[in-house]
Amino acid sequence: MLNLAVGFVPALAVIVILFRWSLGAGNALYAMSRMLVQLMIIGYFLAYLFASEQSWVIIIVLSVMVFASSWIALGTVSDQRRTLFKPAFGSIFLGGGITLALVSQGVLELDPWYRPQFMIPLAGMIFANAMNSVSLAAERLNAELERDVPYGEARNIAFHASLIPIINSLFAVGLVSLPGMMTGQILSGISPLIAIRYQIMVMCMIFGSAGIATACFLTWARPILSRSKDT
Repeated sequence: MLNLAVGFVPALAVIVILFRWSLGAGNALYAMSRMLVQLMIIGYFLAYLFASEQSWVIIIVLSVMVFASSWIALGTVSDQRRTLFKPAFGSIFLGGGITLALVSQGVLELDPWYRPQFMIPLAGMIFANAMNSVSLAAERLNAELERDVPYGEARNIAFHASLIPIINSLFAVGLVSLPGMMTGQILSGISPLIAIRYQIMVMCMIFGSAGIATACFLTWARPILSRSKDT
């Protein structure tokens, strides 16, 4: 635990800077505290899940992931959260669900299909990246529509902006960064060649799920935003 505390030094330095510059250190402290509590709870929860052999438990967990990611994704447009929740939920469910099914059953061929040691981490990566892309798209789309940009053009701008972080990571992987999954496998003693195969799978599933989810969201949100703009 003492060694782990050393890892907080850079984070505390940032909080001090936020405090000295009057930039809302309280919010950062709350975020750090919430992160600690959430990870401690999820550690015990995952230990239970990994020992579970009930498919319905995994289905409930995946459902909670989709629901939570859909709600969090709309934090950038909080005033439209309720009206846009259905498009966000449907897009993350479809884009993330298709990708998760293809990876878990077509690539890894999990047996049983719900093996929690694989299903939960993969779903977390897929739904989290779809959530981030939908969030970026919603914020940019809203900003462009407020400037009276036609919906088709605003949609294209939002879609492009939402994929910038993922595309940058595709460019950087292997040159600037070694992603978490690949690094963890190498540290655990797995051959780098095998770790690379898994990382290729991860990068493809992240890009695919984010792109599909965002495209669906931008398509399904149009009638809702058009009605709200008319009123």
